[in-house]
Amino acid sequence: MPKANTIKKNVVKQTSLKSGGKKRSSRKKTGRKAASKKNSVRSFFKDERVILISGIFLMLLALYLTTSLGSFLYNYLRIGVGIDNAGGYFGRRIGNLLIYQSFGLGAFAFAVWSFVAGFKLSFKDKLARPFIIIWHSSFWLLWLPVTMSLLFVNEPWIVLGGAYGLVIKDLLIQAVGIVFTAIILAFLFVSYLIFGFNIHKVINRKKEKENSDKEDLKKNGSGNAIKEDIFNTNEFAVDDEEDDDFSSLPDSKPEESPANEDQNKNSEELIQATELDLKAPPANEQKKDKPGTEEDIEFSVEDVKEEDTVKNADKHQKHFGIDSDYDPRLDLADFKFPSIELLIDYGGGTVSINKQELEENKNKIVKTLNNYAIKIDQIKATVGPTITLYEIVPAPGIRISKIKNLEDDIALSLSALGIRIIAPIPGKGTIGIEVPNRKPQIVSMKSIINSTKFQDNNYQLPIGLGKTIANESYVADLTKMPHLLIAGATGQGKSVGLNAILTSLLYKKHPSELKLILVDPKKVELTLFNRIERHYLAKLPDSEEAIITDTRKVVRTLNSLIIEMENRYNLLKDAQVRNVKEYNAKFIKRKLNPEEGHHYLPYIVLVVDEFADLIMTAGKEVEAPITRLAQLARAIGIHLIIATQRPSVNIITGTIKANFPARIAFRVVSKMDSRTILDSGGADQLVGRGDMLLSTGSDITRLQCAFVDTPEVEEITDFIGTQRGYPDTYALPEVPDEESDSVPEFDSADRDPLFEEAAQVIVSNQHGSTSLLQRKLKLGYNRAGRLIDQLEAAGIVGPFEGSKAREVKVGSEMALEQFLKDLYAREGKNNDQQMPF
Repeated sequence: MPKANTIKKNVVKQTSLKSGGKKRSSRKKTGRKAASKKNSVRSFFKDERVILISGIFLMLLALYLTTSLGSFLYNYLRIGVGIDNAGGYFGRRIGNLLIYQSFGLGAFAFAVWSFVAGFKLSFKDKLARPFIIIWHSSFWLLWLPVTMSLLFVNEPWIVLGGAYGLVIKDLLIQAVGIVFTAIILAFLFVSYLIFGFNIHKVINRKKEKENSDKEDLKKNGSGNAIKEDIFNTNEFAVDDEEDDDFSSLPDSKPEESPANEDQNKNSEELIQATELDLKAPPANEQKKDKPGTEEDIEFSVEDVKEEDTVKNADKHQKHFGIDSDYDPRLDLADFKFPSIELLIDYGGGTVSINKQELEENKNKIVKTLNNYAIKIDQIKATVGPTITLYEIVPAPGIRISKIKNLEDDIALSLSALGIRIIAPIPGKGTIGIEVPNRKPQIVSMKSIINSTKFQDNNYQLPIGLGKTIANESYVADLTKMPHLLIAGATGQGKSVGLNAILTSLLYKKHPSELKLILVDPKKVELTLFNRIERHYLAKLPDSEEAIITDTRKVVRTLNSLIIEMENRYNLLKDAQVRNVKEYNAKFIKRKLNPEEGHHYLPYIVLVVDEFADLIMTAGKEVEAPITRLAQLARAIGIHLIIATQRPSVNIITGTIKANFPARIAFRVVSKMDSRTILDSGGADQLVGRGDMLLSTGSDITRLQCAFVDTPEVEEITDFIGTQRGYPDTYALPEVPDEESDSVPEFDSADRDPLFEEAAQVIVSNQHGSTSLLQRKLKLGYNRAGRLIDQLEAAGIVGPFEGSKAREVKVGSEMALEQFLKDLYAREGKNNDQQMPF
């Protein structure tokens, strides 16, 4: 029995536990259902679609409120009862409630609130500071009805204050009187302006500005003289900097940025310190009885300098004349300079150093000199992209001529292509031995254009030539050269050097500031620049192609440049200035009158790719004008760049060399050719492929020419050519034909059928030129020239006057009609059949 009872008790407990568990689980389920319902409601109201719809609804409600309130107010003021309403029944009830029975004109604040709330919900980030708008509208809701009730006390205008305004006004009048009620309302309005708009600060700022203007006027009256002195000193400082920056020697060291120093420290291939001593083993292992051996000599290697570059060279272009009265760039104000990304970076701008190669060359040099009893105290190596310069400090008592005579022996021991010895290096007490690197590196044009030396300079015509032995970008000013002679054997880099010079000018100068005259007898080297004809090129008016390839046209172009030079010198004389830079500065300041013939003078650069061919075909006809231009054209902004592959005496004559102090020599075959170009040897020992020597008077600098490939030039010219250019190519002055200076007499029977039409064109435009007839009548140059000669023979235009247009002797078309009638009458012709008028 007791066992049965215990069993029953256990069964009861289990059933009770089961029922309790079921109740708890049912409670949990109902709780979960309620929570899920709450979550679903919250998610519904947080749904972006619901929020957007709510915002649109509130904005529509604001529109409905504005329409209903405005309609009620209009009808009430018009007829005294707000019966008809644009909002219908509800609009009439809303207008009566909010305007008549409540806030009057201030009821529009409810529409403002509705619109602000809806706009905030629909466009969360579009409305700045919505609570400020609500605050302002609340003030008008409470203040405006009372003010309207005080101002308007008769029907129907009393509705503007509403019941609220009427009650508050009466309370205030009973409490403080009507005068102080108005004062209180005015005080509240002023407080609103101060809190809402900071009106007091605006008044204080105006007073401070007036006081500061008075003080500035007092100061300016006493400080003008001081400012003029400051400006004058700054101007002289700029001129000095330009003169000093021209001759950048290879031994000058630019300042390195911290980023470059970190890069040198992290690179394993580059030198990690300013000077790396590569000395012999410890002192106990050295041979003390031989002080001249390579183990005892101090040997150091200069670190390779990586130049600072401009991060965004495309935006680094300087804009000319922004603060000036006249801007020559306005004709092509939307012109964009080529992007730096159009150029290819071939080498990355870094030079790797092979320590083993440096040590081997150093030991061979020391051993060769020891063989001839020449002792050395110190050697320092400077690694460049193509060659390495070993600077030697000889022991006291050693003659420099002994080292100079061992040039071939050192080249034999090093097994090098060609070695150049500089004894001594100008400005240093050392002797330089230039040894070609086993793996020369390419200097990309991109690294030159992107360098700070090219971007941050004040040069008028900056040209980036390449890099020096110290891996520094070499940038010169063509206006300081002022002309450049380039010579070298075939395939050594002359055409690439010309492309590098032209690319530098295109990246730095605006089309209004520079014009190019390109002469290419080979007809294939400069043809890519045809695409920038209406931007940068200049040509004769009768020339069809901008790139000159015919020798006869070269002679006429040079004679035209002579006329241009004389005309420019006349302009400089009238302006009382000495050079084109001063003239343009005066013209920009509008100190010269354009009606007197003054105009902005762009720089003109004449580029001749093969001068030897011109000398062979034209001879003195080419040499004489080039010599005259080289002597006189510097001051008026005309500069010459002449290249030739035959640096012989009959091509580069003494007269030409005397007027071309800046010369570039690529590799030549013989020492005689090197002396012809540079008046010294060395060009015959260059390694080729852009290795060159630049002579700027007494100094000779070895450079590795920047490489710019044909596809890069093509992309640059395409980028410029696709932009809007000038309507016509820059026209050089007309040159009379050499064959006949006098105008022949024409028989009336041989007169051109377009004679009368040509006369009408000339008279209507009052401009007598062959190019005008070519454009207007679509004629060739020969026929247009004959028409001009016939018009001159008839007395309609005057004789040839150089670069100026011919004088038109007939003033109007009516005068021309009478003139032709008289002409035909003298010739005995029927005027009615001939006249087109």
